[in-house]
Amino acid sequence: MVSAPHEAMHRIFQHDPGLFSRVSRFLGVDIPAPVKATALPTDLTEANPVERRVDTLLRLETADQGPYLLAVEAQGKKHPDKPASWAYYTAYLWTKYRLPTALLVVCQDHATAKWAQQPVSCGPPQLPTLTVQPLVAGPHNMPVITAPEEARADLVLASLAAITHAAEPGVDAILKALSTALRDAPEDIAKPLVEFTAQGLAKRPAKNLWRNLVAVDLSFYKSYLAEEVRAEVRAEVRAEVRAEVQAEVRAEVQAEVRNEASAESRAEDILLILEQRGLDIPEDVRSRITHCTDPELLRRWLARAVTVPRAEEVFGDA
Repeated sequence: MVSAPHEAMHRIFQHDPGLFSRVSRFLGVDIPAPVKATALPTDLTEANPVERRVDTLLRLETADQGPYLLAVEAQGKKHPDKPASWAYYTAYLWTKYRLPTALLVVCQDHATAKWAQQPVSCGPPQLPTLTVQPLVAGPHNMPVITAPEEARADLVLASLAAITHAAEPGVDAILKALSTALRDAPEDIAKPLVEFTAQGLAKRPAKNLWRNLVAVDLSFYKSYLAEEVRAEVRAEVRAEVRAEVQAEVRAEVQAEVRNEASAESRAEDILLILEQRGLDIPEDVRSRITHCTDPELLRRWLARAVTVPRAEEVFGDA
């Protein structure tokens, strides 16, 4: 199943295709900023039953180098089959679109990033034929943006920095800088970045910090994250109210049980007194006494039971 960090790591490039040129500077290359970007279908499945799907595929155009394709892969851990899949993606895209194809792999840990950037050849050592060596963006080369001014200068890059450093000690400072920078951003700009960042953090401890920052600083954004926080608060309040109601009901039930027990005991006392006095107790009298649940009325009947000449007169009816 595709995870939230997986989606955030590649979909952020769909959100801002120009991000690739800015990221490339941290990867040791300098890719010109695109003047035009087009999202292409990501399904690379052929007629055979094997399905191959790249995470994000963009057609980027630059002012001086012409168009090229960018395939973005989000990689959460090492996988021995991935280099072959990446080789297929690039070869297929090159064949289908007849355009230069770049492959960017985005990671969230050093070990996966180091593994992903190693060149892998599909042929024997003396005949490499096709070598795959993608550009890799991860915690080893993405900037640690801790100043709100720096984050404000490129909000999308700051969000990617938080995503790629999700498991790093410095992520808290990045998140604080990003949340501060997003305060002044329009909702249509801030909302997707709030959600990309939350998805990229997934279940890591830093997500709690991000949720608190969003709830405090960005509460006016109606993002799913803010709604998630509000829903949890509502659930907690409902649970507290439910517990209070249950306690009240329990107290009422306990009181009723005690009253019923008291009434039952008092009714037995009335019947016992009448029997000890040798009075005949008709069935209707016995039934009326045993079915009475009014403690005060039973108390009066108990007092009369000591002196009445007949059991019927215990009720004191006119």
